[in-house]
Amino acid sequence: MDDFYVSHSRFSDPGPHADWLAATPADLAALREAATQLVFHYWGSGPITDHGFPAARNDEITLRYAADMWARLRELNPAPPGAPRAPLQRIVGCCRDFTLLLVSMARHHGIPARVRVGVASYLIPGWYIDHVVAEIRTADGWRLVEAQMPPGFRDPVDDVEFDLLDVPRDRFLTGPAAWIAARAGEIDPARVVVNPDLDVPFLRGFPYAWHNVVLDLAALNKHEMLLWDVWGAIDDTVELAPATLARADELAELMTGGDVEQLRTAFEADDVRVPPVIHTVTPPGLLPVEVALR
Repeated sequence: MDDFYVSHSRFSDPGPHADWLAATPADLAALREAATQLVFHYWGSGPITDHGFPAARNDEITLRYAADMWARLRELNPAPPGAPRAPLQRIVGCCRDFTLLLVSMARHHGIPARVRVGVASYLIPGWYIDHVVAEIRTADGWRLVEAQMPPGFRDPVDDVEFDLLDVPRDRFLTGPAAWIAARAGEIDPARVVVNPDLDVPFLRGFPYAWHNVVLDLAALNKHEMLLWDVWGAIDDTVELAPATLARADELAELMTGGDVEQLRTAFEADDVRVPPVIHTVTPPGLLPVEVALR
């Protein structure tokens, strides 16, 4: 299992920037802190233009491959990851981008790492917010690692500072864990959202929980997709059909087992496998654009 997650995917591969990453330490804590300096969240602190970014830099949220992200970061500041970066020297992106860059650095150093898509209850009190973290293999097993939050982050729910290198699994729920909890009534599906203020029906509740099951399955198969990618069974359906509910139940149960061969087999199904051409619905416009993956 570990060997599979040590090697790069086409998305995490730094390409010609591998030599640049050689300057980073093979230390998980240091790599995590480095990742927090690489991305400026495209909405987390309000409009990027309020922070000196030209509006056109919002296009950086479409950067899909780590090699392109590293290229842009080198252009903005040639210092290797790990040194402090002014906000304007970071790429504009989201939680997926913090996490993919951490996974790219970890795999570069031979550390088994993968992206996990799910929801966090430690971002906005009372809500399960769409989020992405890394899952890193350590001597103690797989740990959830928060790539976005800076050192000293305190959980706004109870003002507790938890270990960002070992995020509690009841505070970040992976896609399948969130689906199972929502179906069992352990969490309120209406509280599962991309953003509480974003009133788009298919970006809330069971439709979005299903979306995250599929994206998490893709990530476990080293297809670390953009959060607004659409393919196969993912669409803008608001009321899931009984067959879709059953399919999600089946996949979520299988994914909790963590067997790589089972995950690969499950990912071969037409409704979840990432095809060569997908659609992406980049915010804020939410208009689908066809993308051919390289």
